[in-house]
Amino acid sequence: QVQLVESGGGLVQPGGSLRLSCAASGFTFSTNTMSWYRQAPGKEREWVALITYNGGITNYADSVKGRFTISRDNAKNTAYLQMNSLKPDDTAIYYCSTITSRGRQWGEGTQVNVSS
Repeated sequence: QVQLVESGGGLVQPGGSLRLSCAASGFTFSTNTMSWYRQAPGKEREWVALITYNGGITNYADSVKGRFTISRDNAKNTAYLQMNSLKPDDTAIYYCSTITSRGRQWGEGTQVNVSS
């Protein structure tokens, strides 16, 4: 059974930083591309970043490029999203995701609030 468990969200002031974690189990983490998505109140879920199975390729949405960094530790079956220079527009629920033979899998999400 695939499990993706996000953590690390919270309340942060504009300009601050947070590091999200995604603990994965139930599939071969080291062979899967991992992605982060987010959904702000009243908006569609949007893709944020991805990292290939060995970390060799990363890609980012234009809205977070230069501020967010995706990484992974295959020994710990964990993906990360380092978020710097946070803005109020970054307020959203952040989801970890991957695609397995059963289709796209999602975690429950972690709430990030950027506010003064």
